[in-house]
Amino acid sequence: MLIGRVVNSIWSTRKDESLVGAKLMIVQLLDTPEEGRGKIIVAVDMIGAGIGERVLITQGSSARRTAGFEDAPIDSVIVGIIDENQSEVSLR
Repeated sequence: MLIGRVVNSIWSTRKDESLVGAKLMIVQLLDTPEEGRGKIIVAVDMIGAGIGERVLITQGSSARRTAGFEDAPIDSVIVGIIDENQSEVSLR
């Protein structure tokens, strides 16, 4: 799993039919608990994360299974919201 921060949402009226109803969010992966220096990805939001929240992300075939979109073109899914992090260790 990866840790990131939701930076925005994406609205797409024209997309692959398998993505209809999926909430898409722009997430910046985090290098440390408080800084967003990692790459930007698009993730399907399964739990209702809001902009600014730190989230847990799964990718690849695990993401497709989690989202219930086995045949959809999905690479990343938000699977959790981080309430707090008690570690000062780098998260990457």
